[in-house]
Amino acid sequence: MRIVVHGSELAAATAAAALSSVGHQVDWWPHPDAPWSQLSRAEWLTGEPGVVEQIDAGHRSGALRLFENGAGAAELSGEYDIAWLALAPDQRDAAEHFIELVAGQQSSPLVLVNNSTFPVGHTESLESLLRHASQVAVVLPDMLEEGRAWQAFTRPTRWLLGCEDDWAEDQVRELLRAFNRRAELFQRIPRRAAELTKLAINGMLATRISYMNEVAGLSDSLGVDVEYVRQGMGADTRIGYEYLYPGCGFGGPNFSRDLMRLADVQLATGRESQLLEQVLDINENKKETLFRKLWSHFHGQLENRTVAIWGAAFKPGTTRIDHAPVLTLLRALWAQGVHVRLHDPAALPAVRKEVGNHPLLTLCEGAPYEACEGADALILVTEWKCYWNPDWRRLGDMLQERLILDGRNIYDPAYVAARGLTYRGIGRRADPA
Repeated sequence: MRIVVHGSELAAATAAAALSSVGHQVDWWPHPDAPWSQLSRAEWLTGEPGVVEQIDAGHRSGALRLFENGAGAAELSGEYDIAWLALAPDQRDAAEHFIELVAGQQSSPLVLVNNSTFPVGHTESLESLLRHASQVAVVLPDMLEEGRAWQAFTRPTRWLLGCEDDWAEDQVRELLRAFNRRAELFQRIPRRAAELTKLAINGMLATRISYMNEVAGLSDSLGVDVEYVRQGMGADTRIGYEYLYPGCGFGGPNFSRDLMRLADVQLATGRESQLLEQVLDINENKKETLFRKLWSHFHGQLENRTVAIWGAAFKPGTTRIDHAPVLTLLRALWAQGVHVRLHDPAALPAVRKEVGNHPLLTLCEGAPYEACEGADALILVTEWKCYWNPDWRRLGDMLQERLILDGRNIYDPAYVAARGLTYRGIGRRADPA
């Protein structure tokens, strides 16, 4: 098939790479605000396993053409089978301009695949810009996860397809046939339902996380280890274990954005979104929980102390810190005059770009233990695998107050306490004997 992809999101890069890798002829037109010359150096993309390598391979083979600074009618290849939109939610004008450009020179049948998170019902509006009855718009919600985008696209668990046209469904099935071989993965529903489902999924996941964080706070107050509660809840088949892990808050460029968009959708229909507002409030408050635990441990005497932080990225496997809990934590610590020594295996450039050369911040690019030199306490914010099994004897010798604040509950409280350190997690705690 002949495909044109438009957008500079991770979904656009992954689609261009994956589709060109299985024999399709792909033209990729990044958004003019983020051309390939910029994307090729973006750490959030270069750090995504497999994607840039596949883009380079497709470009070398000729299966993938890259438009550097946006394309005009003269550069586009004329007739396409598929136009794939993967733009940011605030780039609807760019989507409309792109469709008018493609449709203006397209006389043959065309399927517009909307892989962007636009308002519910917007795919129908985009279809109205097409020129012929044989040109149809469908919804294929972006379900990629940062850190494993290539795997999620090429070995998906399902494809949620918003479509009311049998011929368009057949075209999309052929487009993705190479990634639909092991089992039938397509779930076809109406377009508006697919657009709302994408937002509703993230709303449900965020609600589970925030609810579990509320339970963790209650466990702290009652002296109950929340891990027992989590396991008891997860064993109930009506609930399950997924997204029941309490922590110091979620972040990311898409998760929070989708929640706000879902709240906006509800508000636009005249329905006040009290639940989502509570979910977002709980999450923002949870980003301060590690600071509050540090404050409590030292009875508010934090000025001129030094703390080590392990992890800045909003999740393991990415370089991004968008809405990450570490940003809230840093601001709270600096307001109290606390010196911070921060380590992250991938996100330090993003931190440097966000906060600059702050006088109370030292970025540690070597081993994780470098951050602990001269520190009173260690705060775990992002559960990178390199942090899971530290040398506890070494940490005990390095941390002057021998305090561990575990924002992701990855450590065993009793084991840590048995090594002579004080442990404080999210709904979990243990003191040395």
